[in-house]
Amino acid sequence: MKIKRAQHYGMCFGVRDAIDLAREHSKGQPLTILGDLVHNEKVMEDFRRSGVTVERDTSRVKSTKVMITAHGASRKRIEEVRSLGLEVVEATCPLVRYAHRTVEKLVSRGFYPVIIGKKGHVEVLGLTEDLAECTVIENPGEIEQIPPHPKLGVAAQTTQPISRVRGMVEMIRQRFPSSEVYFMDTVCRPTKERQKAIEDLAVECDVVLAVGGRDSNNTRQLAEKSRALGARAYHIQGPEDIDAAWFSGEETVGITAGTSTPDELIDAVEARMEQIASGFAKRVMSEVAAV
Repeated sequence: MKIKRAQHYGMCFGVRDAIDLAREHSKGQPLTILGDLVHNEKVMEDFRRSGVTVERDTSRVKSTKVMITAHGASRKRIEEVRSLGLEVVEATCPLVRYAHRTVEKLVSRGFYPVIIGKKGHVEVLGLTEDLAECTVIENPGEIEQIPPHPKLGVAAQTTQPISRVRGMVEMIRQRFPSSEVYFMDTVCRPTKERQKAIEDLAVECDVVLAVGGRDSNNTRQLAEKSRALGARAYHIQGPEDIDAAWFSGEETVGITAGTSTPDELIDAVEARMEQIASGFAKRVMSEVAAV
């Protein structure tokens, strides 16, 4: 069995900075994170063990200091929290901030905003809650939901596959030939790098393990892309999710990870795969010796 890592994996700088900020602000004082700081259960469990509280309902917050997650939040949501007398610490990823400014700029120029992303995702909610009107679409079949408008401004959730986003933009242009359709690329570079790396990895591998939290959109996208390229792919949270029955001894196994996945977790997955590969090798040697 051969084991390969994707060229780009592990935490992106925005996630790492958010975690460092949370650790800094939780030293010696209570801190509540409003939702998952990042979509990785191991990271969040480490925070809980250190005394950091995670709440989604502000009425349940007991600390005086709260943190906005790396996925960002709307101004409406932030002002709502401040109105309760709470101190707000923003851990919003700079690339998510850029997406917010981009959407605001489109609206200020008279464009009707169309967001390509996952409905209900915390980042998408942050992008849209301040808007008087908008349409969020996840797939080409929902383009019909966009109302006619002379100017359509399109942006995307930062973790969407850029090739799919560009394809949907072209479909929107075809659907509204008389409208000005203006696309501003808000898919972040770490996501693009991972998507390019998985294209290279998946074609070389029989199986791909995408390591990330169960709610990680970009990890899910990596697994889906791998399957589309012909590999068997599994979205796992850690080494404990790996089933040796997924593999045969002659396969090439690729490892990739979402932007919220700690390096040590990826190392643990690789160590588990090395263990499985070693087991296959010993079994083959035993079979040969028996012959």
